[in-house]
Amino acid sequence: MSRVFQPVGQKRLTNIAVVRLKKNGERFEIACYKNKVGDWRSGIEKDLDEVLQTTTIFHNVGKGVVAKDKELLAAFGSTDQKTICLEILAKGELQVSDKERKLEYEHLFKDVAGVLVEKCVNPATHRPYTLSMLERALRDIHFNLDPKKSAKQQALEALPLLQKEFPIERARMHLKLCVGVEAQQELEQLLQREAAEVESIDVGAGGVCTVVAQVEPGAFRNLHNFVQTSARGSGRLEVLSLAVMAGGATLEEFANWGAQPVAVAVPAAVSLGGRPASGGEAAAAAESNGGASGPYATAAEGQRRASGAAASGSGRTGQAAAAAAGAAGTGGRRGGGEADGGGAGAAGVQAVVYPRGPVRELPEEHSSRRERFAELDTLQPGWTVELRTKGDTVEAVFFHPSGERVGAFANARRMALQASKATA
Repeated sequence: MSRVFQPVGQKRLTNIAVVRLKKNGERFEIACYKNKVGDWRSGIEKDLDEVLQTTTIFHNVGKGVVAKDKELLAAFGSTDQKTICLEILAKGELQVSDKERKLEYEHLFKDVAGVLVEKCVNPATHRPYTLSMLERALRDIHFNLDPKKSAKQQALEALPLLQKEFPIERARMHLKLCVGVEAQQELEQLLQREAAEVESIDVGAGGVCTVVAQVEPGAFRNLHNFVQTSARGSGRLEVLSLAVMAGGATLEEFANWGAQPVAVAVPAAVSLGGRPASGGEAAAAAESNGGASGPYATAAEGQRRASGAAASGSGRTGQAAAAAAGAAGTGGRRGGGEADGGGAGAAGVQAVVYPRGPVRELPEEHSSRRERFAELDTLQPGWTVELRTKGDTVEAVFFHPSGERVGAFANARRMALQASKATA
């Protein structure tokens, strides 16, 4: 008859992180909670009970072999297990699992991308990139992280690699330098060598020259040394901003970039001489109002059908025909004011920044949108886009190659993906 052997002096633990330390020819281990050792060493976690599963000192945690007091006394000079645990936590080697290593890698990857967001801008617009864009760019260049290096150091190493494939540069520093008049010429020469953008030079009554300039971050050390040495202790260097970045564009700024909004009249109904217009008259009137071309060609077509139906005695009034035309041509949008009982329509005005056209023909001031929307032509050629003002912002409205109004970019991309998979 077999019996279960229960070893004495063993304490088995599972799902743990082991920290081990070799001392006095013996190996000592402690059992900790996962993801807590790093927090303890970095100072985030202060409670020792949140780090240790038990204060027992082991020779082998996996087998549950507990270290004896005389071995602890010989190695550490004490039998106080809490004190010994603190020493092992500080000096011991941590056994990291795959999941912990993956989690640390993801955190470091986000930190590197975050440093790039804080310190870099688009050279064309001087605006920062979003975190998700830079994370995707780092993956595209297959940048490998080193867990032993800091996030800032690796971000600076990744920047030259990103610049080969991506429009990005370090944001300039905004500095204010105050030196004596006798050192003004030397300071101006130094700023010229460092390719600084000088905003203002002011010579005060007390013989102090104040210069406000934007410089590359690499030039800061040279300027700081100049102020300390050449100015003979009388100079001063102030950092106004660590990274100069442009803010968001208002509607007025957007219009001043060369894309003046164009008022396009969308006829709600066409009526001639107090009677519903015929199909040809409706088309001519819509074309004269600018509604039969570009993105509103479908609206004119809907009005033509509605007016023709009213003229043939279908029983609908001019007002009902206008409502049907608006629904057929604009997908339910109300183009302007309500038509009166006699069928005379009022025209609604919408501001169009870029009339409906191909994505690749978006002007240079919309280059960021053009690069983002170019994916549609790759998935399914023939998509068109129109940029319109909406309050203080500019929104993009997409149209299917068949002419159907789709709306937002997310909807257009989903339809293009479906079409691409269907033809594959």
